[in-house]
Amino acid sequence: MTRESLVCFYTIARRETTRIFRIWVQTLVPPVITMTLYFIVFGSFIGSQLSGIKGFEYMAFIAPGLIMMSIITNSYTNTVSSFFSTKFQKNIEEMLVSPTPNWVIVMGFVSGGVVRGLSVGLLVSLVSLFFIRLPMYSFIYTAVFAFLTSFVFALAGMINGIFAKKFDDISIIPTFVITPLTYLGGVFYSISLLPDFWQMVSKANPIIYMIDGFRFGFLGISDMRVASGLGMLLFFAVVLFSINLYLLKKGIGIRS
Repeated sequence: MTRESLVCFYTIARRETTRIFRIWVQTLVPPVITMTLYFIVFGSFIGSQLSGIKGFEYMAFIAPGLIMMSIITNSYTNTVSSFFSTKFQKNIEEMLVSPTPNWVIVMGFVSGGVVRGLSVGLLVSLVSLFFIRLPMYSFIYTAVFAFLTSFVFALAGMINGIFAKKFDDISIIPTFVITPLTYLGGVFYSISLLPDFWQMVSKANPIIYMIDGFRFGFLGISDMRVASGLGMLLFFAVVLFSINLYLLKKGIGIRS
């Protein structure tokens, strides 16, 4: 990375990060409150009536899933809304005609999504300590799955932002795709409890590998091979990053 590229990346990343913490009441507080309600309703009220899963209390089992759900949602939402706003205000055109490399533009916007996703994930983790004593089996696995998942969904959010033509378009994918896949991704249950057919169906959901690997980092238990989840995340990261570069290079959704 040249000095010029580094300055460009730092400038975009600083702008994205500053925006997150400047309006923290809108970007950080609401998702934490939402996850707290999940802990109260599903953990304290409902979970107290259920038996544990794989030797852990129900609250401890769902906690990693709720943390990961907040990381996924906020990483995606931040990037798609930020990039679309930049495109809507015509600021992205100035970046594209400048000497700034496309990969720096992508990484700059994605860094904001990663920062917001991990920040909310950390806050939700702290909130979970008020409800359950959450163990830590492997900090490395936990950190790697959290970062890669945040990175992947930030990249996906940027693709959505590129194609979006109006503000309503940035909420379609989160509402009709990401949210259903997340709820069916093993947040509240282990797929080992499902019949064989539905276990096979669940394995077609990529989010379940992310949540399962993240849960392994905390509890040391998993339904699938953790290496498969890591490989899938790396694959998605490379593919989505390449797609973003291609779209910016061709000006798709921007110059048309």
